Amino acid sequence: MRIRTITLVYCILVGAWGSAVAQTYPTRAVTIVVPFPPGGGSDVVARIIADPISKHLGQTVLVENIAGAGGTTGTTRVANAAPDGYTMVLAHTGTHAAAVPLYPSLRYHPLKDFAPIGLINTNPIVVVAKKSMAAKNLKELIGYLRANPKSTNAHAGIGSVSHTTCLHFNALADLKTISVAYRGAGPAMNDIVAGHVDYMCDQISTVLPQVNAGSIKAYAVGQAKRSTQLPEVPTTTEAGMPEFQATIWNALLFPRGTPEPVVQRMNDALRAALNDPAVRKRFEDNGGELPIAEQRTPEGLRTFIAKEVDHWTAIIKKAGVTAE
Repeated sequence: MRIRTITLVYCILVGAWGSAVAQTYPTRAVTIVVPFPPGGGSDVVARIIADPISKHLGQTVLVENIAGAGGTTGTTRVANAAPDGYTMVLAHTGTHAAAVPLYPSLRYHPLKDFAPIGLINTNPIVVVAKKSMAAKNLKELIGYLRANPKSTNAHAGIGSVSHTTCLHFNALADLKTISVAYRGAGPAMNDIVAGHVDYMCDQISTVLPQVNAGSIKAYAVGQAKRSTQLPEVPTTTEAGMPEFQATIWNALLFPRGTPEPVVQRMNDALRAALNDPAVRKRFEDNGGELPIAEQRTPEGLRTFIAKEVDHWTAIIKKAGVTAE
């Protein structure tokens, strides 16, 4: 009976403390850690939502880029941060799904070490190549890459979405090309534009400006319907590769142990941002889609990530690739 009483008192005190914190939270700037260099798709997402979240909270929301190890360096930093609501990570498919099978010694668990806040957006993957690539369509591109195994496949680092989605693409297309890792999607894209590397798979928000500028070639969008932002680019189904369906996502998470009222306060701010017509338009202009209502909640995001871990674990284990 004494143990039960102590436990009850502890829970009441913790709950009261959390409520008190939430009433005054935040009292200073909040940081979104983007675990990739500036210029990539995740960085764009963070900068789209930072200002509207800031307006809702009444405090500055900063974006800090901490790159390295396919996004796991910055993500690990957040996992070990104080659970006080002032540091969160802009997570995505690579850091919180594909990283599990890729890194046997991963220093965090996507769910056990984080408090989910909410899903932000989804983005289809586009298969692109340098401007000088002679192939006219996806079938010809695959034929060229099969015939030229020294062709180079650029990506934003082991575990990044451009790495994992092209692993899937290469396996389905039976390609054995040379993998070239960069410290982010921005540097990888720069070398695609310069013609130093041959092809890449990345989210539409990363490739869209260069495709529209004619600096690179887009061969297929990895989803069932054509993108409104790239209406002239066929889907992988139309291009003869229906099995390649790849959509990546971005989400916000706090370190594990962040008080529930604080998580809810940030979730309220995120949902308010996503309901802003100007924010929705910015995502749509970048080729992204907003998640359904249930995925915008902490519990909905938890369920979503768990399914994504299972999905990408199966793909990466089949590819037989690890980062160590």
